[in-house]
Amino acid sequence: MAIAALFLPEATDYIASSPEESIALAQPMHSSPFVLGLREAAKKSSLAINVGIHVPAENGKIRNRSCWINEKGEIAPGYYYDKLHLFDYGALKESNVVEAGNDIVPPIETPLGRVGLTICFDLRFPEISLALKRQNAQIITYPSAFTVPTGEAHWETLLRARAIETQAYIIAAAQAGLHNEKRRSYGHSMVIGPWGEKLVEIIGDGSEPEIAVVDIDLDYREKRKQSMPLLRRTDVYPEI
Repeated sequence: MAIAALFLPEATDYIASSPEESIALAQPMHSSPFVLGLREAAKKSSLAINVGIHVPAENGKIRNRSCWINEKGEIAPGYYYDKLHLFDYGALKESNVVEAGNDIVPPIETPLGRVGLTICFDLRFPEISLALKRQNAQIITYPSAFTVPTGEAHWETLLRARAIETQAYIIAAAQAGLHNEKRRSYGHSMVIGPWGEKLVEIIGDGSEPEIAVVDIDLDYREKRKQSMPLLRRTDVYPEI
């Protein structure tokens, strides 16, 4: 079986135990040893990689970034996206450390299809996925690190909702388990099909590395779109 791409979670490079540590560990995308290692691996294996990382921002904060490394090991212009919606919930105040992005990145042409990039908390805002759908995204990625309470309550429901309304494949690689004394992630990486069906789920607690393989069938997606046409009334409400 030929594998075309590897999808990794949000913050694959690190999850820090303090705001100061998070800022100190961030490195520029094009010189980060972690990213350079992934680029070399992608080139050597002819395997595209989608990965969540941190990069320094100009104002002393950092950016929460999802980048696409193509099968040649390249991160081309337009191959990365900075998280728009920051997670300020309970004791977690992402905006204290992270500078929000300002743009929805057009879907990237890949061997798998047209891939739209988002990150974690963006999942709660359908506007971004609908904007990507309008640009014919066939796959939308949600690299994530959901908390346990929000994951138990909403994770699968939100992923399936985004798939149903966009008729796209939803790929959500998720951090799992205990990171430090302050932080545990829900896990449950999933791929949802364009009919809203769960194609795969990883249910481990993060104590051991796990991986899942799934087929992306764009012909199947087109059949689902034809069987359930979503004819929007943009004469009545705004087009997103």
